[in-house]
Amino acid sequence: MRKAINDATCLIGGADPRAYSPPMTRKPIEKLRRGWTTGACATAATKAALMRLWGGEFPAEVSIVLPRGETPVFPLAHQMAGQGWAEAGITKDAGDDPDVTHGALVIARVAASASGVAFRAGEGVGIVTKPGLPIPPGEPAINPVPRQMMRNVVEECAVSYGKTTDIEITVSVPGGAQIALKTWNPRLGIEGGLSILGTTGIVRPFSCSAWIASIHRGIDVARADGLRHVAGCTGSTSEQVVQHLYGLPDHAMLDMGDFAGGLLKYIRKHPVERLTIGGGIGKITKLAQGAIDLHSSRSQVDFHALARDFDCPEVAQATTALHAAELVGATMPERIAERACAKAGQIVQGVGTEVDIVVIDREGNILARSR
Repeated sequence: MRKAINDATCLIGGADPRAYSPPMTRKPIEKLRRGWTTGACATAATKAALMRLWGGEFPAEVSIVLPRGETPVFPLAHQMAGQGWAEAGITKDAGDDPDVTHGALVIARVAASASGVAFRAGEGVGIVTKPGLPIPPGEPAINPVPRQMMRNVVEECAVSYGKTTDIEITVSVPGGAQIALKTWNPRLGIEGGLSILGTTGIVRPFSCSAWIASIHRGIDVARADGLRHVAGCTGSTSEQVVQHLYGLPDHAMLDMGDFAGGLLKYIRKHPVERLTIGGGIGKITKLAQGAIDLHSSRSQVDFHALARDFDCPEVAQATTALHAAELVGATMPERIAERACAKAGQIVQGVGTEVDIVVIDREGNILARSR
């Protein structure tokens, strides 16, 4: 599986955004096993630790409710308790995704706090040191959705055991500092370890060839049904915003992910009247700068170019595109949307497809739309 992913990655790369054409012969798409995010593992570990702290015993396994209603069950891989505290650990299973944290032990220790739910970074979990991320500097690198998931299990357990929700949660990943060196965390200003991530709790297997083939099939279905307007988005938040914005049916929504090139080049050969591309400021900035594979391991925002383009030298030291936009102001998302639209339009030029861009923030607010 890993080799298939690497081979597909090579197909997408290249300096010329019009150079890649999907192969005429496609291999059968294997069904890939999904996995669980570090955020889901930390939530399950938190619940198991609370069951020991408040109920007196560790469970053999624990079930949690994910943001979309799934209820996975996690076996415990670690358990320990002392006076006034308990901790449990879950071994992360990333399924068939090539995830550097696959097999890592995610531990949550719970103890009484002064007021409400508090989060602490233990061994192997990083601290945010720069602006531009969804968590402010000085805080543990535990993203908003995992934090809310853990708050939810604290509330659930507090009701079950008749306790208050004054709990401190310390999340640890032994060896996480070394694993983090294989990620972009050091560059983003996250020091000392990994981030606890996940917006759905699920790691969806990452196979480039399978994903691109699914985009192609989605376009085929939309065309066969006579749809005039389709949309490709980088993630679930942007997809929801774009679908609501234009009132599009489900089968008009193409799960583009990072594969803007795979989408645009198939549209070039199998055109529709209108294509909307929606995504966060980071990925849309990369598209505006000419990248068509938007994955973080294969394309990066050129902050020095942004600094020159917007006559803002401070942007050269920015850690994320959102941070750059905060430095530049509202004109940056607007101009990025226009440039991304122009780049995408070049790829489908001459086939009669009108392209527009929608730039969305993490909360689902529209930052800019191309004209």
